[in-house]
Amino acid sequence: MRANPKEEGLKPVRNATAIKVLVLDDEPFMLALAERILKQLGITQVSTFDSAYQALYEMDQSEHPPDLILLDLNMPDMDGVEFLRQLNERRYDGTLILVSGEEEKVLQSVEKLVRAHRITSLGHLQKPIQPAALSALIERWSPAIRVDRPQMARSACGAEELRGAIEHGELINHYQPTVSLATGELVGVEALVRWRDPTAGLVFPDQFIGVAETHGLIDELTQIVLAAGLEQASVWRKAGFALQLSVNVSMQNLSSLNFPDTVTTLAIANGVAPEKVTIEVTESRLIANLTTALEVLNRLRLKRFRLSIDDFGTGHSSLAQLRDIPFDELKIDRSFVHRASTDAKLRAIYGASLSLGQQLHMKVVAEGVENRADWDFARRSGCDFAQGYFIAKPMPARDLVRWLADWEKRLSEENTLLVMERLPTP
Repeated sequence: MRANPKEEGLKPVRNATAIKVLVLDDEPFMLALAERILKQLGITQVSTFDSAYQALYEMDQSEHPPDLILLDLNMPDMDGVEFLRQLNERRYDGTLILVSGEEEKVLQSVEKLVRAHRITSLGHLQKPIQPAALSALIERWSPAIRVDRPQMARSACGAEELRGAIEHGELINHYQPTVSLATGELVGVEALVRWRDPTAGLVFPDQFIGVAETHGLIDELTQIVLAAGLEQASVWRKAGFALQLSVNVSMQNLSSLNFPDTVTTLAIANGVAPEKVTIEVTESRLIANLTTALEVLNRLRLKRFRLSIDDFGTGHSSLAQLRDIPFDELKIDRSFVHRASTDAKLRAIYGASLSLGQQLHMKVVAEGVENRADWDFARRSGCDFAQGYFIAKPMPARDLVRWLADWEKRLSEENTLLVMERLPTP
């Protein structure tokens, strides 16, 4: 029997009284151990379940779902992987810690599934739970890092719904900051479309971009995002913020020979220089007409717009794209950035992507910088820029100035701490 957590020098975790925790495990001893450790960490809102079905029933009945779930993987009535799918169907927006006796590569694979379900993971623990390890993970918990979700569950929309949203002006932009890893300076924003549905609330692009592409609405949608982004960039420029504006485009946009002229006209109308606009390209499907896409991208580059390859490493022909298209920027996909500091495989893929970008004389952006460990790792690696929830989540344009003040204060406080740490001990 291990020592009592108190004897191991544990202290209450931050926000302990605010965290509502659910523990799911089919072993009574493990439930009792987890509950005891959590209470020693100052967490008093703890519920334990030995049945996944019972846990889901209680969650469905509660107005306030748990903030944090400790989830066992091997359970007889419903295993942890199936439980994750049930959480996703319920649009669970809390945080998860996996607990299991399975080998490390299985836990890492399930963590990838957690992220695919857009559920925030703090990490995983081997059984039996070690109090200090659990404390270290929970210390990373924060309400601010929860992944944005629609206000209510909904299936992907239909073409007529989306057409109505376009006609009624319900598509809006949120903006996610990009900062310099060397200095922390704000250098740009990425425009990310949202649908402000009067009934469902804020709907995210994975619910409607595919519909737009399938039903011939993607060109109109992209023009809305571009026009709003350029108009906002002009407002920021006049206020003294000369930010790089990045906009994602569909491969279908690149099938239109008029696309470069459309982008140019919008930029001129808003007084935004082409070199202050980055067109981000993600190859999520085969290019129907490679010749047309190459013509469009090269014309954009000749007009001095910048080109970025987004989610690098996840496409089926990313290296061919780097060979054939004059990209200025490479964005390393978040799946290779988050946790790379502690995962050798991720670190190797990240390092190879960064080195490739640098050797091709491209600026490199680390996406998915979710916590301090990711930030420190990316800074040490020599990467140029970073995006992620550690820095800021996507926000309405009106919130950017307030966020910037808070971000600069965080940087100043961190720099002060670093200086103090380096001072010689008396």
